[in-house]
Amino acid sequence: MVTGPKPALPHPLPGAVGLSHLSAYDWEAADGVCGGSPHLHLVCTEAYVVTGGRGAVQTLSPDGYRDIPLEPGSIAWFTPGTVHRMVQGGDLRITVLMQNSGLPEAGDAVFTFPPEVLADPEKYAAAAALPPGTGPDTAAAARRRRDLAVEGYLILREALADSDNGPYREFQRAAARIVRDKVPTWRALWRAGAVAAAERTGAQLDALAAGEPAYLDEATAYEATPTRRGGFGMCGRRDEYALPGTTLPYRGE
Repeated sequence: MVTGPKPALPHPLPGAVGLSHLSAYDWEAADGVCGGSPHLHLVCTEAYVVTGGRGAVQTLSPDGYRDIPLEPGSIAWFTPGTVHRMVQGGDLRITVLMQNSGLPEAGDAVFTFPPEVLADPEKYAAAAALPPGTGPDTAAAARRRRDLAVEGYLILREALADSDNGPYREFQRAAARIVRDKVPTWRALWRAGAVAAAERTGAQLDALAAGEPAYLDEATAYEATPTRRGGFGMCGRRDEYALPGTTLPYRGE
């Protein structure tokens, strides 16, 4: 067996993908459904890879409302602007893959709060924030946040069911206004992660075409384990990694 010092972690996961593991909330909401906080992403496609249990993901988009069953081995993904709500059906366990260097963890997510909350940046920030830690105060705040997001979500879903996409479109516009000031930071993260990963591949292809694969001398392997388990995410309890391009370091602890 070859042994030696473990390498550092200067590189992100393949393609600078974001990664976390989720166990869907089992809290019952006002409509009798157990699950997470409905929200959308502005510039990221997100995927759910189901590793255990049963459940569903409910989505709202220009093509209407969908209820997509989830079971072990199934994958569901949704493009920017799609409202999604994870539904617990029994021990649902999911690995989440996030585009663009983990930008969803840098704020690329807006909850479906009612219009009066979305219209006030201070009210929105207060409603979206959670206290640090994984204790009962954080759990209570996460549940209040989920309930408020479901309140606004049900308004959007009912309107779409009546063939009225006006409220949904206005929510998208409100979400864009909420995140606008974050775009410069996101652009820097995108360039350092997803763009840099693609550019490395381009440089490697150039080297192979020239018959000079010296970059292969840098070949190595990496490993990681979650740095926090059971954190409160948007959809459920979350296991997180402090790796470049995955879950960003959590604050306040």
